[in-house]
Amino acid sequence: MDFETLKQECLTCRKCGLCETRHNVVFGMGSPNAEVMFIGEGPGQNEDEQGLPFVGRSGKLLDQYLEAVDLSRDKNVFIANIVKCRPPQNRDPLPEEWDACLPWLREQFRLIRPKIVVCLGRIAAQRLIDPKFSVTRDHGLFFEKNGVWFMATLHPAALLRNPKQKPMAFGDFVALREKISQVCDHTYESVSS
Repeated sequence: MDFETLKQECLTCRKCGLCETRHNVVFGMGSPNAEVMFIGEGPGQNEDEQGLPFVGRSGKLLDQYLEAVDLSRDKNVFIANIVKCRPPQNRDPLPEEWDACLPWLREQFRLIRPKIVVCLGRIAAQRLIDPKFSVTRDHGLFFEKNGVWFMATLHPAALLRNPKQKPMAFGDFVALREKISQVCDHTYESVSS
């Protein structure tokens, strides 16, 4: 299956109850050739309305952090979520919703073949790195799984609620930039070029 076919199939998904309350499926966005993939837990209200990941206030903050380390959703990363539809009232996704959506994420991962995955927040980190993962304790550390490097940082929405954690999260992005220079095939051209 190619990337566009996957996207079209995902946009019509009805594998779990989240399809009943969504406005839009949030497939993800960015370069299908990205060496770095960011994965959050699920869409919020703005994302559900626009059909794009991380587009509200937390998305603006994420874009600032990306730009600071020469990354951009338009050029060299791909951003997705574990679940592709918004859970009601932004509650945590239920295990059956994760299970229904995980094949979409697995296929995105298979097609993109990232070298680095950054989990945005606790839910994504516990689902993709380790069920006992603590973002406040383990943020910014890299874990290798089947030749892919995984790292987690605080979710941008959490940083908006607790701005004192922003320097800690920014440090994670600096560590990400260093890891990119070690494991990726090329140095990313500056976003400003």
